[in-house]
Amino acid sequence: MPEVLSAPVGTAGRVIEGDVRVADAGPQGMVSVKADLSLPALDVALREACGVGVPMPLTVWAGGEHAVVWMAPDEVLVLMPASEAAAVAERLAAALAESHALVADMSSARTLFRLEGPLAGEVLAKGAPLDFRDAAFPVGTARRTHLGPVAVGIWREADDAWALVCFRSYAPYTADWLAAAVSAGSAVRHF
Repeated sequence: MPEVLSAPVGTAGRVIEGDVRVADAGPQGMVSVKADLSLPALDVALREACGVGVPMPLTVWAGGEHAVVWMAPDEVLVLMPASEAAAVAERLAAALAESHALVADMSSARTLFRLEGPLAGEVLAKGAPLDFRDAAFPVGTARRTHLGPVAVGIWREADDAWALVCFRSYAPYTADWLAAAVSAGSAVRHF
């Protein structure tokens, strides 16, 4: 296992191997939009910037390197390559200038982890109060919850692939929690 990084350095490049593979996704563009999600201008702006529009509640819509994650009734998280974040934030802010909306580049404030493996849902169930079974949390589903004491967003990208986003200041703790939860032999095999 790679050396544990300190909180000021973060978790960039950390990969945890166990019953599930966990990796810090590295630099990731993340733009938060708080607005009335039914605004036509928001859907149009997202489609122009990312190729996908406003997702339905509790879902994530992805298209290539871009995704839009439903985070709350008035918030989406837009993901893109880090190099695009400033421009996407600027375009979305301009498109929503006449609306009551807040657009913020959160790329430096959050960390994205990817979990891969058939037991990933079970690992997440160890610390989050959600039903991660296939029928309750199918591919494309997104939820905002807690993993232990940490506020997170979780979405399912594929049958055996999940994404988890948290505030960067909690990334070392979250990585350590995940390392313990995926350690070999810790599988519950409930699902």
